[in-house]
Amino acid sequence: MTIKNGLIIIFIIIGLYIVLDMRDHNFKRAVDAWVASSQKLSETKITDLHQARKVCEEEIRKNNE
Repeated sequence: MTIKNGLIIIFIIIGLYIVLDMRDHNFKRAVDAWVASSQKLSETKITDLHQARKVCEEEIRKNNE
């Protein structure tokens, strides 16, 4: 195994780590956007932010499957 092949493998592993880490970040941003839009569009304001976040996370996960 040459040094060039070793560096390629290392860069692939680092790239996969970054992509998987960003996926979680994007999910959190999507949940925050969903909560904000549901508060603006809802006639009754959501009083429990944690409950709203939980419902939004479940809906986003359900839609991704």
